[in-house]
Amino acid sequence: MSDVESSGSNTQGLSSPTRRNLLRGAAGAAGLAAVSGGLLTACSSSSSSDDKKKSGSTPVAGSTVTFGSNYSDPAAKSAFAALTTAAAASTKAKINVNTVDHNTFQQNITSYLQGTPDDLFTWFAGYRMQYFAAQGLAEPIDDVWETIGSSFGPAAKQLSTGLDGHQYLVPIYNYPWVVFYNKSVFQAKGYTVPTTWDQYVQLAKKMKSDGIIPIAFADKDGWPALGTFDILNMRINGYDYHIKLMKHEIPWTDQGVHTVFQHWAELMPYLQTGANGRIWQDAAKALEAKQAGMMFQGTNQVAAQYVSDKANLDDLDFFVFPEINPQWGQDYMDAPTDGFMLSKKAKNPDAAKAILKYIGTGAAESEYLKTDQWDVGLVNGLQVPTYNAIQKKSVAEIAKCKSVAQFMDRDSDPAMANAMISIIQKFIDDPSTGNIATLQKSAESQAKAIYS
Repeated sequence: MSDVESSGSNTQGLSSPTRRNLLRGAAGAAGLAAVSGGLLTACSSSSSSDDKKKSGSTPVAGSTVTFGSNYSDPAAKSAFAALTTAAAASTKAKINVNTVDHNTFQQNITSYLQGTPDDLFTWFAGYRMQYFAAQGLAEPIDDVWETIGSSFGPAAKQLSTGLDGHQYLVPIYNYPWVVFYNKSVFQAKGYTVPTTWDQYVQLAKKMKSDGIIPIAFADKDGWPALGTFDILNMRINGYDYHIKLMKHEIPWTDQGVHTVFQHWAELMPYLQTGANGRIWQDAAKALEAKQAGMMFQGTNQVAAQYVSDKANLDDLDFFVFPEINPQWGQDYMDAPTDGFMLSKKAKNPDAAKAILKYIGTGAAESEYLKTDQWDVGLVNGLQVPTYNAIQKKSVAEIAKCKSVAQFMDRDSDPAMANAMISIIQKFIDDPSTGNIATLQKSAESQAKAIYS
């Protein structure tokens, strides 16, 4: 693979099979409004290792940079390989990629960064970046942003900024969470795209009567269903309510939360059964096989799975989640932003920063997106000749949003996100009104302990 070497065996302390622990997220400003919170402010950029990190202390060309990657799914792994190959060619540095299963990477990120981490690592914008910056586990990259800053808008920069005001991440893409369907199925059955909740439920009923699983659904990994809660909450209660709930400025026993679960319970008869025992990839395969009519998840998963499975991507289409409360319409969605960070313990920070400077260019994003057929780039004025219909539509629909959230396990305290994974799985098993009230009380009890 030219200058890029991949290995799935070097886990560097990443060993558990579950996903998304000890994580935080952020909402944006100007449509990705920033969240402030109770994290301790990280030290600035000084440390005892500053002398070895002075610019120019290590030659970039010919040196080796290690890159910890959670891009383990085949399609994402190929796109990341194209990016790192281009970065190696541009900087003349050698890049060794250590690929770890996506879920395992998330679960063990703290011990990984505290141990012997790679120079660079894949991660997420917003609070989940801020958390590790505040822990002193990531190195500020303000000098990188002095070079790449003009490439990005203020919202992208805000999502890359720690609570101490320093930048810690170079973003690469974002992607919307939307309702996917196969155009051929809708055409053959005469289905029309719903724009309201009532139309959505009626369409699900019709699909069920036609012998089709209305909505492919999986939650074995715990995190996918968080997206359903997010969109229902933003559609019913609005973006500001959602973000305040994530910060526990609104109690989980609030009637607004109850209304979210009530709507979800109404939808439950049309969701693929056995969700807690199914991984999302298998739910996507049900959509691919036209056994299911719709699936609500991110393009980063569904469209990428179509590519991995060599399914008919041209047949895939999506619509934004229907309106529930006319006050909020379809103004909001989850559109998470991913990127790359520099470890505090990086052994070759100079070359690593050179790679980040390359990644923060339109040329790098275009190179990545030649292979990535599901995400959309963030560089200002980016022109990507390889964008397909899904990506072009993603750009347009994200742009229409008045505000964009990052995802529950990026927008809330990591412990609270984990608590909600368990609570939502219990709701999936029993969506009765009585159980909803019990689960709300449990969520509020845990939130009080976590946020106190």
